Amino acid sequence: MLRTLAALLFGLLLLPLAVTADDVSRIAPAGSASSDARLSVPLRTLNDKTHPWSPPTSRAAWEQQVQRIREQLQVACGLWPMPERTTLQPVIHGKIERDGYTVERVFFASRPGHYVTGSLYRPTQVNGKVPGVLCPHGHWQNGRFYDAGDEAAKEQIASGAEQFESGAHSPLQARMVQLARMGCVVFHYDMIGNADSQPLVHASGFNDATAELWLQNNLGLQTWNSIRALDFLTSLPDVDTSRIGVTGASGGGTQTFMLCALDPRPTVAFPAVMVSTAMQGGCACENASYLRQGINNVTIAAMFAPKPMSLSGANDWTIDIETKGLPELKQVYSLFGHPELVDAHCYPQFGHNYNQVAREQMFDWFNQHLGLNQAAPVKQTDFTPLTRDELTVFNAEHPVPADALTADKLRELMTAETQSWFNGFVPENREELAEYRRVLGTAARVMLDEGVPTSVSVTDMANTTVGSTNVIKGYVTRNAGDKVPFVVLVKDNFDGNLVLWIDGAGKSHLFGSNGQPTPAVQKLVDSGKAVVSCDLLLTGEAVPGSGQSDRAVNDKFPGYTFGYNRPLLAERVRDVLTLVGSAASRPEIRGVHLIATGGAGPVGALASAVAGTKLASATIDLQGFTFASVSTNSDPNLLPGALRYGDIDGLLSLAAPLKLTVYGAKTDPSGSATTKVYNLAGGSVTWKEGAPTGDDLAELLK
Repeated sequence: MLRTLAALLFGLLLLPLAVTADDVSRIAPAGSASSDARLSVPLRTLNDKTHPWSPPTSRAAWEQQVQRIREQLQVACGLWPMPERTTLQPVIHGKIERDGYTVERVFFASRPGHYVTGSLYRPTQVNGKVPGVLCPHGHWQNGRFYDAGDEAAKEQIASGAEQFESGAHSPLQARMVQLARMGCVVFHYDMIGNADSQPLVHASGFNDATAELWLQNNLGLQTWNSIRALDFLTSLPDVDTSRIGVTGASGGGTQTFMLCALDPRPTVAFPAVMVSTAMQGGCACENASYLRQGINNVTIAAMFAPKPMSLSGANDWTIDIETKGLPELKQVYSLFGHPELVDAHCYPQFGHNYNQVAREQMFDWFNQHLGLNQAAPVKQTDFTPLTRDELTVFNAEHPVPADALTADKLRELMTAETQSWFNGFVPENREELAEYRRVLGTAARVMLDEGVPTSVSVTDMANTTVGSTNVIKGYVTRNAGDKVPFVVLVKDNFDGNLVLWIDGAGKSHLFGSNGQPTPAVQKLVDSGKAVVSCDLLLTGEAVPGSGQSDRAVNDKFPGYTFGYNRPLLAERVRDVLTLVGSAASRPEIRGVHLIATGGAGPVGALASAVAGTKLASATIDLQGFTFASVSTNSDPNLLPGALRYGDIDGLLSLAAPLKLTVYGAKTDPSGSATTKVYNLAGGSVTWKEGAPTGDDLAELLK
């Protein structure tokens, strides 16, 4: 009968296993290193030598993938759903006349209390509407004010990187001047904390656990600035909104492909010295939690297909762009029948740059694809650079606005706005419920998992008995290499109901110190239930051995870790879903009932939210947990975005209409999102104070 039952549960035969009472829950000998790939393989980092990605082979598959990646990027940037586009109220002043172009100073509010600053270049002669070009500057010293200095300028000329002293001193201005002379309206805007972008400090102010929980980060704020900068540019009466180019280098290259992936308005792009399969962006303003999980910068750049895009590389991390990156891009563009609309050239004789050689590549690309009708090839012309005083946006007549916010005050405002949005978003009727579930469900997919897996396998099965109870042990594995240790307690009177009981102590919690099942577990087993538990990642046997990864989080900025790797809490949710998938795939299993206790309450709550109809019921002991109590980057329950999407209560509401019992919730049940959603979606949610006793849990499924 035992072999038949094992076949029903897991589809495998069993091997006998000799154990002692001390280690009845263990599978491997004490002290063994875990074979879980998540511990044996180091975490991804931005500095990995390679970040591989393989494009899909059909256009339909790619277009479906693009939608999901775009949602991933929006969640990562704190832009899911997109914020309100508040009034820009742009101020344009201080026009300076130059040979063939003018330069004006600009500032506007991308959101209340936060200002985008920059220089607006226009052709002197404008007949009708002309193309607009958006130019984020990247990580050059002093940003828009950059001057290389005399010695560096001489070196640039000697190396062939620049022809004129003007461009050698001011390569950023050289780009804007030439584009304006070619007939484009060009907006060159500041990165956060650079030049006139004050009072924020670049790459800081958003790097702690609280900012992560609200998904407030420099990349998201800067990307929103780019979207609003495009709003400003396309609002100008002399700009042809059907011809919009975007180009930047280094961090400006990151902003170029981020904007082009999220906003449909750009029509031509040139991200310089940033797209590669190697280093992905070294600054906090180029990283965010969830951003590159499963993808890389080449993937994000490919989302611009089939619109024309050209790239440059240099003697830096982009040196292999022609052989690593461009082939994948051409494969995607080929799905649309236009591989010729993407191109890349590397200039290995130069270091990290956007020099005249690379700029002239861009000039020709924009000339061709923006319809500028310039004689080709387009060459850089000499100009007189503006001084810092001439470029500075703020002066006595136009001071920094009085409501300009520091990072801490801006965060307070953003948090209040998000709280107001979520409270207003909780549905009041069934029509609103569908949109609520779509938005929160998308966020949960990015933050946690796609759902219960359909492809799982069980390995290293073994069995023993404890008294009259059968004990089955082994590993449940996904294709991704997760290897979750589990134990099953069951008798021959199995009635088809499986209780998945997770606990912070791991699977050993099913047994007392005497090696016997605890009374509550024994009651469940005696009643005909199979009781299963597992070691969630970094508990029980699922811990690193010597030389294995401890999954430490970057102490400077969690986005450096979670931008490439799932948070530990998300991995633990996946462990639960893996076991649910293994059990739910067997038609003989009548129902899977989840119980989460002993600190595993948050895991169980989030797994319930994602598992959907694969669970028959869930009983969660939250022990008063809320994500607001998470205060450090190393907290195992740090889940970026959890507060943004309503805390544990908001995310748990996705479990409706699953039969749900919640103990120890800190939220007032009468006003909770979960209660409101359950009232609309049907199903049953029961709130109980305190903690459940063993008898409570043993009686739940009767």
